[in-house]
Amino acid sequence: QVLLVESGGGLVQPGGSLTLSCAAPRGIFRILNMGWYRQAPGKQRELVANISSGGSTYADSVKGRFTVSRDNAKNTVDLQMNSLKPEDTAVYYCNARLKVAPGLRERDYWGQGTQVTVSS
Repeated sequence: QVLLVESGGGLVQPGGSLTLSCAAPRGIFRILNMGWYRQAPGKQRELVANISSGGSTYADSVKGRFTVSRDNAKNTVDLQMNSLKPEDTAVYYCNARLKVAPGLRERDYWGQGTQVTVSS
């Protein structure tokens, strides 16, 4: 039922930068972690970056180029993507493990997906 709202996708040239944002609804009881996955045509969905109270993790392919950050007050997570490569082209999905209310189980929620295209 909970939909994570994504923004920031688009077309960028190789070597350029792009920032993706994801917002969880207001009033969430607890956010355990938020992160980003991506899926390119013909490929499996893969983890790009994740952030929790314990720190951040990144796929090897994006380490040193991407930075994930979280704003707890706004319930948002951003993905700053630098030095973009054509192989970064994919649909990017926001993911969050949320506990919506004290009486509900924690579970994963997904954004609608946003297209990132890196091309000349």
